[in-house]
Amino acid sequence: MKIVATDISKGAQGIPLPETSVVFETGRVTIAEAEVDDRPTVLALILSGRMRADSGTLTIDGVDDPALVRERIALVDAPDVSEPAADLTLRAIVKEELMYAGRSTSRSAVAAVIAEAGGTDVDGVDFSGERVADVPPAVRIRILAELAASRRGVQGLVLTSPDRHGGDPRDWFAVVTDLASRDFAVAVVTGAASAELLRPLLPADPETPEEPENPAEPENPADPENLAGPQDPENLETPTTLPTTDTEPTA
Repeated sequence: MKIVATDISKGAQGIPLPETSVVFETGRVTIAEAEVDDRPTVLALILSGRMRADSGTLTIDGVDDPALVRERIALVDAPDVSEPAADLTLRAIVKEELMYAGRSTSRSAVAAVIAEAGGTDVDGVDFSGERVADVPPAVRIRILAELAASRRGVQGLVLTSPDRHGGDPRDWFAVVTDLASRDFAVAVVTGAASAELLRPLLPADPETPEEPENPAEPENPADPENLAGPQDPENLETPTTLPTTDTEPTA
């Protein structure tokens, strides 16, 4: 799956979003730089098919189909849109997300999700009953991203401003890298400082082998002998005269 946003913008004179192009696809992490006011949220909403751009195009596998984008792409932790209320406990948020995903909301199921994301026994602390605002950024992002990825039909995720939670961006970058390794398409909308830090950590794009600049040429291309391909031994002419030798044949 490949999402291509070309010269998308929102609002007059580039406010809140000037022309921006982003490509993200299955199995890769893309860093989309955006900061200042609502710009990160607007970009994330457009990339996930939740908002129409005023200009430019957004396609999924070459097709203009916003409904399909919404079905395939989950919007994760977007400020004022999909972020959980800061005062809710981590346990309550996980239970609610499991309900939306049609999964078991039993106490053991909730505990298992939190434990798998590293939300328990972190330096001896269990964050299950803590406010989500007090949960370490990497744990918060892993839990919310994993829950979104478990929804039916989701093949990609757009994370919005994970750097706003503080901490080392490389911690949550490990989370999104793991998701990409499991064949999700991941776009992370983040600020300039985090983008500068993380872009060198992204794998290089596959390179196409280059043709040699000066391919070897025959010394004399016009000479038919140089143009002829390898000769087939079966087509070689048999000499009409056998070579003579000074040695007499033996009786």
